[in-house]
Amino acid sequence: MARILKKNTFHESLKIQFRVIGALLMREILTKYGRHNIGFMWIFVEPMLFVLGVTALWSFVRSGHAHGISVISFALTGYSSVLLWRNAVNSCAGAITANLTLLYHRNIHILDLYFARLLLNLTGTTIAFIFLMIFFILIEVMVLPKDLLLMFEGWFLLVWFAVSLGFVIGSLIEMSKFIDRMWHTVSYLMFPLSGALFMLDWMPENVREILLWIPMVHATEMIRGGYYGDIIPTYYDPFYLICINIVLLFCGLLLVKQIQQKIIP
Repeated sequence: MARILKKNTFHESLKIQFRVIGALLMREILTKYGRHNIGFMWIFVEPMLFVLGVTALWSFVRSGHAHGISVISFALTGYSSVLLWRNAVNSCAGAITANLTLLYHRNIHILDLYFARLLLNLTGTTIAFIFLMIFFILIEVMVLPKDLLLMFEGWFLLVWFAVSLGFVIGSLIEMSKFIDRMWHTVSYLMFPLSGALFMLDWMPENVREILLWIPMVHATEMIRGGYYGDIIPTYYDPFYLICINIVLLFCGLLLVKQIQQKIIP
């Protein structure tokens, strides 16, 4: 008699999916950070040390204040935002090549590889940002944010942007090594234009209109708007960023599907 294969229910499939991503996440942690010294704590210690070093350098150069606001809060919100999207997208580059043998397992797909790396980087940067903000508030070099909800909205939209762009760049790099070299150049160029080094209020109106085409600028302005409140004017359009994220996510999923069909483990 022919053997009838039982299909998993949605709940069972979801449990398998969580186990797969959890296992991949543990593998990434052990591969990247190992079991020695502080181990997995490097997930958030590494971005925290980078942001802390940049913040200290800016404070020294700018003597504590710039344009009437604290340099520490300005550097923390700016560089944390850059690390969030840049490290997340970079983690997707080469994710398939590095884990190609894992695709022999029928429960592991390309999206699982991306999700594991994205989750690792996004979690680490978020924890580092929250920890440093609490630390600076406790030692009274920063004040409490004026609008936590707006900060959360900006951070969430930036996470969404990082995930969507990660799918796109990760898939394109698998199609062409030229994209890999181009992306690193483009990411360096986008760093000073992402809003980390300036606020739109400091810019002439014609320059401001051009910079508002860059998606990351909207999220950075939202995060700083939530922190500073009415102290300094901020310019952003959440609807524009949501539209960009939807288009990027759709394109990213299409590219991942195309790669999934062509790739040979």
